[in-house]
Amino acid sequence: MNSRQPQRRSRRLLKWGLVSGLLLALTVSCMAPLSGAADRLALLSQQDNADAGLAEAGSSADIPPRMLKAYKNAVHLIGSRVPKCRGMRWPVLAGIAKVESNHAAGRDISSNGDIRPKIYGVLLNGSGAGGNTSVFTDTDGGKWDGTAAGERAVGPFQFMPATWESTGQDGNKDGDRDPHNADDAALGAAVYLCGKGRNLAAASQLRAAVFQYNHSNEYVAGVTGWIRQYSAAAGTSGSRSSLKGVTGKARTVIEAALSQRGKPYSWGGGNAGGKSTGSCCSPSGKSGAGIKGFDCSGLTAYAFARAGIRLPRTAAAQAGRGQRIPASAGQGALQPGDLVFFGYAPGRDSTIYHVGIYLGGGQMVNAARPGTLVRKDPVDAMPGYAGGARLL
Repeated sequence: MNSRQPQRRSRRLLKWGLVSGLLLALTVSCMAPLSGAADRLALLSQQDNADAGLAEAGSSADIPPRMLKAYKNAVHLIGSRVPKCRGMRWPVLAGIAKVESNHAAGRDISSNGDIRPKIYGVLLNGSGAGGNTSVFTDTDGGKWDGTAAGERAVGPFQFMPATWESTGQDGNKDGDRDPHNADDAALGAAVYLCGKGRNLAAASQLRAAVFQYNHSNEYVAGVTGWIRQYSAAAGTSGSRSSLKGVTGKARTVIEAALSQRGKPYSWGGGNAGGKSTGSCCSPSGKSGAGIKGFDCSGLTAYAFARAGIRLPRTAAAQAGRGQRIPASAGQGALQPGDLVFFGYAPGRDSTIYHVGIYLGGGQMVNAARPGTLVRKDPVDAMPGYAGGARLL
């Protein structure tokens, strides 16, 4: 499996997996659509230099819904495959997939879980390209990895073809075991991590499972870090925030935002008057032109307008209003009704790409990204916490 791949590849995947997570999955900025190549290059430059804020990234908000469904499906089925396995949770699978493929970022995932274009790792021929220094001879005739010239890892969980042959599963019950299918790959990873019956709730056994996946302590640290962050988000996503004691304009703003739960995300959508048709296109290429709803700053503009406060249209501009609450003060400094900001490089307001409305209890009202609905989320659901602003 990945345990046989070079450590240099692990380090490269970890670094660029984190960066690409920001670039591909989370570039849903509430800025106006980029107007030209110079603007796009400027944005990419900001993203490429955002390493300082990436270490704190991560929660279910950066996982495509179809991939999250696959992780949860695997957890549901693992008992029938490895009855003695204990402690398998979706954050465990998400931690692996985050580092291996950034949750298949940039790919299309069909309703049955098929991922296209297929995800291939570098050809492990010892050339040094992509950090590989070992030679792996072909084992599958190109059946899984598309080439008979050697071996390369495949799918969102980056299985070696030989490992997939022994471990692969039919997670979507279509009669086929395909590492390029989200359900099959997730269940295969769950089986591999469980071994003959590990208790993954025990930290030592979890580390052993991840180390087996890739023999690199740095890899283990990166994956377990993501598992902790996804676990924290999963643990708080069901908690309830109470409006008890929240009065005046803060309550007006929060109730207005909460009244829009279930409305679709629309790039460029929403304004002081309510939901509206968005525009084309976000940096990730998603269009809101045919969707009537809200993006993040459209939602905040609407909610604060209900309290008689006019906000600028973009998240970065909204950070210039009211009393700024620095990220260094921690989330404990936030109060219900505050704006909550997220940036590519926290500490640099010019890189702010997202905004929500704080509810209390570590939660916010959030219009997260294309394909989602306005909802409650943990503040930790978005990467790059950049503090808040108090206007009420």
